[in-house]
Amino acid sequence: MIETGLHLPVTVVASEARSLGEMFRLRARRSGDAAAIFSKDGAGRWQETSWRGFYEAAARVAAGLDGLGLALGDKVAILGDTKAPWAIHDMGAQLGGYVTLGIYPKQTVEQVAYLLDHSDARVVTVDSEPEARTVLAALAGGTPNRVVAVIPWTAALYERLKDADPRVTSPSVFEGAPLSEAAIDKRLDAIEPDDTAIFIYTSGTTGPPKGAMIAHRSILALLASQEDYLEFFQDDVSLSFLPMAHAAERVLAFYGRISTGVATAYASSTAAVLEELREVGPTLFGSVPRIFEKAHAKVYGELEKKPAAVRRLFAWAVKIGTERVRRELAGEPLTPWLRAQDALADRLVWKKVRAAFGGRIRFFVTGAAPIARQILEFFWAARLPIFEAYGMTEATVITHINRPGGTRLGSVGQIIAPMEQRLADDGEILLRGPFLFKGYYKD
Repeated sequence: MIETGLHLPVTVVASEARSLGEMFRLRARRSGDAAAIFSKDGAGRWQETSWRGFYEAAARVAAGLDGLGLALGDKVAILGDTKAPWAIHDMGAQLGGYVTLGIYPKQTVEQVAYLLDHSDARVVTVDSEPEARTVLAALAGGTPNRVVAVIPWTAALYERLKDADPRVTSPSVFEGAPLSEAAIDKRLDAIEPDDTAIFIYTSGTTGPPKGAMIAHRSILALLASQEDYLEFFQDDVSLSFLPMAHAAERVLAFYGRISTGVATAYASSTAAVLEELREVGPTLFGSVPRIFEKAHAKVYGELEKKPAAVRRLFAWAVKIGTERVRRELAGEPLTPWLRAQDALADRLVWKKVRAAFGGRIRFFVTGAAPIARQILEFFWAARLPIFEAYGMTEATVITHINRPGGTRLGSVGQIIAPMEQRLADDGEILLRGPFLFKGYYKD
């Protein structure tokens, strides 16, 4: 079980910043030696990095990018699994005043070539040998690009690749002296809130992927609103595994944790998520519905192996819990008899279910696809509330969310202030407000 700080309210720093880099520096100064990142080492032990250590590592990345000759607003692409280096490279680029974009692992050579060309990326950092080989093949394929450096995440990977292309650069460029505070001041002062902070590329299902330009202002407005609908504490910790190239994990989760000071434990792999939920004991967790569907199926799969009496007990607990949830969400009082039954069901059944998720979850957040009401009711009955949300990349990820005291199962929730909405005559949802993106790059 990972322990962090005290159970005290957090200070949301997004409302005080003009850029993502400034927000990050504010968080590092406020939280200092508090835990920011947990990652497993080669022996499978969770190792901690403080906010100060996170910031210093990012400042070294900023210095390395500066040494490569990048100018303010140049593009830095990151290709790799969701791990600590992804976060460090992203925030290092933000401290330097660069625009960052994520590339999904396992893309084809053609897809990577398109993204590097279209984005005008100057630097690519890459996680694994297969992905690095894809990048190098993309660069060798004749597609125009402006890439000056391909930087493997580890020295071992660099040694295997250094003769493949003159642009392969040692990760030691990210291990020198940090960019000075005076230089960071100068970079951050030059950034305007309306400047582009990140590109998020759409899936390209109806044509070539489009690069959504999202401004610092839009991200900070979204993050500043978080404390209006969810509550965060200094001892909160989350488990991260969704792709950082996706807007939800990148903006709402990762940047949101920087704004609130919530610690991040990076899952070893997607396959290890359910096991590492028990190890980490996160207090909050965001995921697409598929993870909740798998967890629900796993619980019922194990239940099928139990005696009939245990299965009947479980069915009774689900019935009681579902009735309790229905009444609570409708604002109806619980009868003394229902309270007594629910307390017994909690001791006999739901406490064990919560333990399977680490025993400390206060809430889940989900979106990107519908989730069955049966699964929602199951988790709510277990006192593991799932808050459904809705949004899109073009509106900086999220515009609607259910929340404590304002949840209707099976809905996308209420609009997040200060966004405004209107329903057009044809049923289209019209949105207005600071979360809206700047447009598509080169379009």
